[in-house]
Amino acid sequence: MHGPDRLRVSFDEEALVANAGLVAAATLSARLGIARLVEATLGMAGLVGGASPGRKVLTLVHAIAAGASHIDHADVLRAGETRRVLGHRVMAPSTLGTFLRAFSFGHVRQLEAVVGRVLARAWELGAGPGGGRLVVDVDSTICEVEGKKKQGAAYGYTKVLGYHPIVAVRADTGEIVHARMRKGSANTARGARRFIDETVARCRRAGAAGEIVMRFDSGFWSTETIKVLARHGVRYTMAVRANTTAVAAVIAGIDPDAWVEIDYTPAGQAEVAETVYGGRRLIVRRTRLVDPRQAKLWPDWRHFAFLTDLDGPAPEIDAFHRAHATVELAIRDLKEGAGLEHCPSGNFSANSAWLQCAVLAHNLLRWTATIGKPANPLTVARTVRVQLIALPGRIVNRSGALTLRLPARWPWAKQFSERINTIRALPIPTG
Repeated sequence: MHGPDRLRVSFDEEALVANAGLVAAATLSARLGIARLVEATLGMAGLVGGASPGRKVLTLVHAIAAGASHIDHADVLRAGETRRVLGHRVMAPSTLGTFLRAFSFGHVRQLEAVVGRVLARAWELGAGPGGGRLVVDVDSTICEVEGKKKQGAAYGYTKVLGYHPIVAVRADTGEIVHARMRKGSANTARGARRFIDETVARCRRAGAAGEIVMRFDSGFWSTETIKVLARHGVRYTMAVRANTTAVAAVIAGIDPDAWVEIDYTPAGQAEVAETVYGGRRLIVRRTRLVDPRQAKLWPDWRHFAFLTDLDGPAPEIDAFHRAHATVELAIRDLKEGAGLEHCPSGNFSANSAWLQCAVLAHNLLRWTATIGKPANPLTVARTVRVQLIALPGRIVNRSGALTLRLPARWPWAKQFSERINTIRALPIPTG
């Protein structure tokens, strides 16, 4: 065995592919007709950087799927023969920057429409909920930025400089069904009612025929929001701020015998009860520590409450509402080593378009790993990248037949073969 310091290094192999697993994601992109939808929807003709938007969006989406968090990272798709597994011309980072800066508010909304149509196409190919129950978690996050030249960035309630996007995530798969970039000064509920309107309409158009349930944290608590949900026939669980005077008074009035103990963490005790607030069902969970030493410091119960129109025992509805926390997994996947780890432009509309590309890449990764098989909410982007995307490969031409040669003894070779065969069996779009 020779030590690694004895290896000579040279960058001269033209046939190598940096992320050969992108062949599966790129094949799925073609089956979803992403490029065609972009070309048909984005009206950017005549703008500087606006030509051929389909290949530019696909370059950004595939780069983010491979782990790009900056525009410059798209250059990884230009290494070796990587372009051959993508099926489209790879655009230079400078071209992509010009393209993003050409976006106006209207163009961003057009790209949002593309995301919705791609979602519908994927659900049509078998990824959708059909007539089953669809649970959607709505939440917001903070995208921190550096410097003071980011248009629209501001300090919000977290005292962090950044943007404040809102996202709607399908609970059982982690797909992002809708997302909208907002300025950093936006409060959590700003634009929520319109966002709910659009999310419900998008899910219905995409083929969700069954009951829709939305879960919210207390930042979205609003009587007007509940009215919007009722107008759409959408059921809900919505956290409220238990420390407000009115809610605290209602909680204090709960009969001591009404509390039911539930399973909780080993270090804590939890009980659930229900009452009525504002004519609506209010379920309350109270928790406290059980270690005597800690209980001396924090002896009181802490209360967490939410409104709901769901039927069923309070402990079951409480467990269902607590699962809203899984929305953070999807937000983490958008950020960690991916598109929203960094908002690349000083232009707000450019960053809004970047968010939509990040959403497309996020969903594409999930569908690459799961389409054609039961939904798996534990599918995370990092795992998909390691197992199915970040494969080294080499393009070999034998008598005119191109072969993508992948590493022997790849631990997930069987899974990759199953996935690409399933994707290739999907119908090619005709329209």
